[in-house]
Amino acid sequence: MDIDKRIREIKSFSFFILSLFIITASVSCKSRKTRAAAQGKSHTSVSTTKFDEQDVADRLESLFAANVLPDSVWDKKKVFDVNAAVAKTYSEEEYFPVWLTENGDTSYVVKLKDELAELQNDGLNVERYKLNELNHLLAAYRNEKSPSTDAVLALDTLCTKSYIQASRDLLLGAVVPKYADSLWFHTNDSVWAPYKGLAAMGKGNGSYPSLDSFRSKIVTYKLLRELAAKYQALKKDSNYNAAKNAFANGNMSDSITYTIMYAELPAKSYFLDSADIHKVMMNAYQYYVGAKDHRKKDSITNAYLSNPIDSLLGRVATNMERLRWMQQNIEPRYVLVNVPLMELFFRIDGTDAMHMEVVVGRTIRQTPSLNANMANVVINPPWGVPPTIMKKDVLPGMAKSGKAYLKKKGLKVYDFKGKAVDASVVNNNNYKRYVFRQDPGDDNSLGYVKFNLPNKWDIYLHDTPHREDFGKRDRFQSSGCIRVQKPRELAEFILSGVENRYFTQETLDSIIKTKKTRYEVLKNKIPVHIVYLTAFEDSTQHIHFIPDVYKRDRKLQAMLQ
Repeated sequence: MDIDKRIREIKSFSFFILSLFIITASVSCKSRKTRAAAQGKSHTSVSTTKFDEQDVADRLESLFAANVLPDSVWDKKKVFDVNAAVAKTYSEEEYFPVWLTENGDTSYVVKLKDELAELQNDGLNVERYKLNELNHLLAAYRNEKSPSTDAVLALDTLCTKSYIQASRDLLLGAVVPKYADSLWFHTNDSVWAPYKGLAAMGKGNGSYPSLDSFRSKIVTYKLLRELAAKYQALKKDSNYNAAKNAFANGNMSDSITYTIMYAELPAKSYFLDSADIHKVMMNAYQYYVGAKDHRKKDSITNAYLSNPIDSLLGRVATNMERLRWMQQNIEPRYVLVNVPLMELFFRIDGTDAMHMEVVVGRTIRQTPSLNANMANVVINPPWGVPPTIMKKDVLPGMAKSGKAYLKKKGLKVYDFKGKAVDASVVNNNNYKRYVFRQDPGDDNSLGYVKFNLPNKWDIYLHDTPHREDFGKRDRFQSSGCIRVQKPRELAEFILSGVENRYFTQETLDSIIKTKKTRYEVLKNKIPVHIVYLTAFEDSTQHIHFIPDVYKRDRKLQAMLQ
């Protein structure tokens, strides 16, 4: 009896082990066919499969397993390498193909191919993503009843790499900023993890992850992309091309001229009802392309009219790339200073709460691009002369006029302990041991108000005693910092509207009269974005071009091409 019981126990345990083995085997040998079924795709019998997924998976594992970075590295959000993302994608996909299924479905590949072609509207060269090669491999794959493992690998891995490269370029930029612009320090803290969407798609847990999810959400980017699409369409417009060719060959008649202008202008509504439509159109075109507004044809305007449409596409592409260097989602409340436009915008939920002119750095002392949070508003700020101005302005001034120069500028000299010293002890060799400072007052270089945004370049916003600069066409006059047209209004808006304090112009005036420095520390975050964009939207939400005063466009445009 005991023996029979033992035999039954052994049989029962053996059956359990066999069942467990079958279940484990079915999971470990899981074919993409089951995932295709989960996605609503037709379940194809083994006899009609396009290829053996397990063979492909084995090859993919041998190719990528050794290069997979652990999750802990990705969690630090510092991985930007395309090959590392490709390896991570296949590891998350258990090394099965991401884009292809045994039943021959290529719908995801087609979606990718169409999206890659649309990248021309992002100012990106689509051949960077091997679009022609992808088309060739896809056609060959479809023509083969049983494509080789090598053919499957080539098509699937190219799709993965092209998608990941495109996602990185859209989110972070195709060009490394420091190689194109030595004064671009604006950070991009966007998180790049493209493998997550691809792995979910491959496992049947998600739909195709559109590349649109990686595009900048800044409104300027959307407007530039729409303009790029318009220009791409113009390249195929026979009437427009005929007019451009005629103009370039010397036919500058009014009909040819206005045909080109009408086609290239982003908006028509503001001159269609004009009594002098041609005069208004000329003015609008000169403003739009960034030419001087003479309201008549001149050599500069003619040069723009002669340029091929690719020149305008290049200008659009250059500025889209700069926007990709910024974070993808900008804050709901922020200050934006566009340096070549020489204007400041205080935006809340996409609306301009304040807008004013600014004075920015001269071409020999250019204002850098950066982002920082405003920390405080300083009323009656003292001005400490920064090292650059000290070396280039103050020391030569002292060498020429001595103490008279310091008196004229209202400068006093102190040691690092705050003790006043005689200026005669300062020379070109020891000037870094001293602090040159202007006390608060009417002639202080910072005016009555300063807006501090701590950064290692010591760039900030401030008032100025030189109010006459505002209203001028050329406001590239500073040594790098940004002089604002309405400092009092900006201070009141921040301290009352943002900080919710009782702070009026009368309050500000009463503090200024004391000539004592006062720091108003901000509790609410106000990000400040200082950028260099030579294409930007106007109040009608249409893009217009701005002269490239710092001459930064050409290098970046060449690198993109």
